[in-house]
Amino acid sequence: MVTICPAKETDFLEEAAHYTFPLTVVRGGVGASTQRNVIIRHATDTDLMVFLDDDYIADPDFLLEVERLFISQPDIVIATGDVIADGAQGIGITLDDAKRMVETLPPQPEEMLQNVFNGYGCNMIVRMSEARRHGILFDEALPLYSWWEDVDFSRRLAPFGRIVKSNRLRGVHMGSKSGRSPGQRLGYSQVANVVYMMQKGTVPLGVGTLRIARNVFANMTRQFIPEPWVDRRGRFVGNLKAIRDCLYSPADPRKCLEL
Repeated sequence: MVTICPAKETDFLEEAAHYTFPLTVVRGGVGASTQRNVIIRHATDTDLMVFLDDDYIADPDFLLEVERLFISQPDIVIATGDVIADGAQGIGITLDDAKRMVETLPPQPEEMLQNVFNGYGCNMIVRMSEARRHGILFDEALPLYSWWEDVDFSRRLAPFGRIVKSNRLRGVHMGSKSGRSPGQRLGYSQVANVVYMMQKGTVPLGVGTLRIARNVFANMTRQFIPEPWVDRRGRFVGNLKAIRDCLYSPADPRKCLEL
């Protein structure tokens, strides 16, 4: 069963969809965490839930490998795959190029599992029995693009099993820029979301502080010669506003909505 939760009515046109597999469209609020939770609440009898971003192109064997992995390794609660190319780290990857990369993948390698800190939200598989047993959902206090919602969810599920990266779960993340938050809002989330997670204990102080420092430093230094596809100055301004707010009161990620 494939379940889609579009952010806007125009993001997915049901009348244009002609698929041979069961497809359900569910609708709810806008935001990565909220939309993921709408899907979770709908799919009440699902054993495994595979979260794929709409700009992620998976290897045709992806789901077969997911099933094999979770059957053979019952202690895994979250798995994430090998992103062979990630457009989120650059200008982005076109659909044609992403398809070409996937179509020309070599045969499956010998399996290597690596224990990791968190699943990567663009391709993250969750053993839903454990998530349901412990009442774990995505945190809807993380609005819009929900920066680091995958980390927060992963760390809350981590006490109940392994989080792994498999080299046999392969795909390409196109890194589309159209669905991401504007510069100031994303910059605010880069700081406030992480501080919020540190305050509630899902992210260790050292891990969170290092990530905030990297984000702020990158935005501060690159704002003078920014990448054409990144609003570095806007992000840096958002970083500074979040730092100011977090110094005077507990972090509130929802304040990014005021920008």
